[in-house]
Amino acid sequence: MTDLSAFPITKKWPAQHPDRIQLYSLPTPNGVKVSIMLEETGLPYEPHLVRFDANDQLSPEFLSLNPNNKIPAILDPNGPDGKPLTLFESGAILLYLADKTGQLIPQDGAGRYEAIQWLMFQMGGVGPMFGQVGFFHKFAGKDYEDKRPRDRYTAESKRLLAVLDRRLADRAWLMGDSYTIADIATFPWVRNLIGFYGAGDLVGIADFPHVRRVLETFVARPAVAKGLEIPKRDAA
Repeated sequence: MTDLSAFPITKKWPAQHPDRIQLYSLPTPNGVKVSIMLEETGLPYEPHLVRFDANDQLSPEFLSLNPNNKIPAILDPNGPDGKPLTLFESGAILLYLADKTGQLIPQDGAGRYEAIQWLMFQMGGVGPMFGQVGFFHKFAGKDYEDKRPRDRYTAESKRLLAVLDRRLADRAWLMGDSYTIADIATFPWVRNLIGFYGAGDLVGIADFPHVRRVLETFVARPAVAKGLEIPKRDAA
């Protein structure tokens, strides 16, 4: 049996199946990117809930895996050259899992970099901007009398949605007919923006029919439906 005892994180979250990829996460837009990817690829994995309400992300055990105290993070007992590998940052994990399985990323050089381009578009734009809209629309920022910060992030989110909508106007997915890590990275954030954040009207989501069409197709995928609920928030 694989021995993961050298990794401090396993003291707080013991591995029942140490031969599987260990996922440390929450079902947030960034977190579910990885659970969806794992479900889509069929890789065996064991999820562990990182409770922000208990400050799990600030524990020494979690910081030993991700010094940036964010989810998701993974520990793969069967990494490159057969050695364990730890990774944080959802985009890096998606790339790693795509390369590990040869799935959900184009195999030709040009297509690969185009997919990575759209992955970076999500990481650098969609995620941060949509998250700011969520703060100013749903959370503490909604009480700010000065609405200029909210309006700034709303305008930028509309711009990003317009970029996506134009890209998807004549495509099934961001990369065309092929569903890739670019879609897995992007659409949990679109779903969260108009769902959990309740900002659909604020950003004028009705003006982006191609984004809405692809979002509906995305959430209808069985692996997506399952991955969106992993780890279970009521898990031990």
